[in-house]
Amino acid sequence: MSECIQFRPANCKDCHKCIRHCPVKSIRFTNHQANIDARACILCGNCFVVCPQNAKQIRNDVPAAKALIASGAPVYVSLAPSFVANYAGATLASMDAALRALGFAGAEETALGATLVKREYDRMTHDGAHSVILSSCCHTVNLLVQKYYPAALPHLAHVLSPMQAHCTALKQAHPGCKTVFIGPCISKKDEAERYPGIVDCALTFEELTAWLSEAGVAVAPAPDTAAPGRARLFPTAGGILRTMAADNPDYTYLAVDGVENCMRVLEDVSEGRLDHCFIEMSACAGSCIGGPAMDRSRRAPVTEFRAVDRYAGREDFAVPQPEPAALEKRMEPIDARPPAPGGAAIEAVLHEMGKFTPEQELNCGSCGYDTCREKAAAVLQGKAELSMCLPYLAEKAQSFSESIIRSTPNAILVLSETLEIRQLNNAACHLLGVDDPHALIGEPVMRLLDPLPFLELQRSGRALQQKRLHLAAYKKHVDQTLVLDRASRLIICIMRDVTQEEAQREAREALSRTTIEVTDRVIEKQMRTVQEIASLLGETTAETKVALTRLKESLRYE
Repeated sequence: MSECIQFRPANCKDCHKCIRHCPVKSIRFTNHQANIDARACILCGNCFVVCPQNAKQIRNDVPAAKALIASGAPVYVSLAPSFVANYAGATLASMDAALRALGFAGAEETALGATLVKREYDRMTHDGAHSVILSSCCHTVNLLVQKYYPAALPHLAHVLSPMQAHCTALKQAHPGCKTVFIGPCISKKDEAERYPGIVDCALTFEELTAWLSEAGVAVAPAPDTAAPGRARLFPTAGGILRTMAADNPDYTYLAVDGVENCMRVLEDVSEGRLDHCFIEMSACAGSCIGGPAMDRSRRAPVTEFRAVDRYAGREDFAVPQPEPAALEKRMEPIDARPPAPGGAAIEAVLHEMGKFTPEQELNCGSCGYDTCREKAAAVLQGKAELSMCLPYLAEKAQSFSESIIRSTPNAILVLSETLEIRQLNNAACHLLGVDDPHALIGEPVMRLLDPLPFLELQRSGRALQQKRLHLAAYKKHVDQTLVLDRASRLIICIMRDVTQEEAQREAREALSRTTIEVTDRVIEKQMRTVQEIASLLGETTAETKVALTRLKESLRYE
C-alpha cells in the first residue's frame, strides 16, 4: 500500500509548516526533508494544503482508473455530492455525460449511500443501546479514533461510510462491475484500500479535473433529471444532522468539524464526560466542501455551501434500506504511537538545544511542535532534528558571530543608513579610545570618525577596500574597508591598525634619507679630491662617482 500523500524532495525548504499544521505530528523530518510517517498519519491533507512550496502531491490514481476501464468490465462512478461545489453549474446529468465520455459506464450520487447511512444512524439513536454515538462517514476521523483515541472506539458507529454503502449497492445492481469513487477527500483512497472488494479505486476532484482537461472533455450544462434528495447535504457542516430525523428527546445532537475540535471532543468521550449524544464529526473545517482535494480555485465556503444546499432536496431518496448487518463495518484499534521516551532522555535533548531551565523552553512553535519537550521527544523518536529549533540556531549563530567579532584584532563598527553607531567591538574601543561603548550606541559616527568616506560609500554603492588613513585625533594609522549591506541597510566599517607598520615604514624612509645625505657628502668630497689629483685618478674617480650616484638613486626609490 503506497502512501496517498507523497513528497517532492527537491521542493522542501525547511519551513516546517507541514509539521505545525499536522494535528498528530506524523511528519518525519530528516536530512532537511519532510516525509510522512504513514503509520501515524490520519490523511487529513493539511500538509498538502498549507505547503508553500507545493512539495506535497496526492498519489495519482487516474492510471488505475483507466486500467479498470480498459479491463472490459463496466466501471461505475460513485460521485460525491460536493461535486456541485467543485464544478460550478454542474448537475448529475452533466457529470454523467462527461464521465461517460471518459469511458465510464455511468455515474450515480454517493448521496444514495448517504441516505442508507443516515437511516442507520436514526435507528441506533432510537434503539438507545449506545449512550454516545460518533458518526463514521469521515475516514480521517475514523483513523483518528483508531490510532489515537482507542478508548472512544466503542462509541464510533460501526457503519459503512456513504461511499462504501453506495458502491456496495452499485455492485449488487450491476454484477461484475467495478466502482470508482470521486470526491474532495484524500483519505478515501486509504479507505478503499483498507476495506478491499467494495471500492476499486478512489479519485479526487483535482485528479478528475486534470483527466477531463487531458481528454478535452468539458462539463457542459445540462438539466437535472435526477430526483433531489436531502442526503446531498452530507458534505456540509451539520449536513448529516439535517438529513436525520434526530427526534429522540433523550439525545443531544451536535456537529463538530475540524480535526482539533474533533480531538477535544474525543478526549471528553474517552474520559466519559459525555452521555446520550449523537455527534456528527468531520475532519475538514466546513465538512467535505472544505476537503483538501477540492480544486485549488474552489475555496469559497459560503458560495460552495449554498451550491450544495440549493441542489439538495427536502425529502429522502427513494432507495430500499438493507438490514443493519449489511451496513456493518468493523473498525479495530491501530497501533500508531511510538514508545514514549523517558524524562531523563528528554532532558538530555533539551540540554543539547541549550535549554537547561523551564524559562529557556520558549515553546515558540517554529519547529512545528507545540512545546520544546514534544520536539525533544520527536528527536528521540527519529522524527525531528536538533537543527529544527530556530532559537537554538539563532543563538548558536549569534554566539558564533559575536565570538568572531569579539576576538578579531580588527576594529569593527556597524552603522545604520543614517550613519548612527549600532555596534562596535572591543578592538574598535581600544583603537578609538572608547571607555563606554554603550554610551555611543545611536550616536552619529562623526563623533568618532570622518563621515565623508561613509557618505561616498552610500553615493557610489561600491565597497571601499583597504584605504590607508591617518587618524590624527587618535595618533593612529589604519587600513579602512567599508561595506554597504543593502539588505539590512547597514554599513560595516573594518579598520586594521597599521600604526606600527607605518612607524617602521617611516623609520626606513628616514634611514634612506640619512644614507642619501651621507652619500651626497661622500660624492662632494670625492669631487674635491678629483680636482686635486685629476691627472692621476681621473678614470677611477669617474667610475666611483657613477656607482655612488646609482646608490643614491636606488635609495630614493626605496
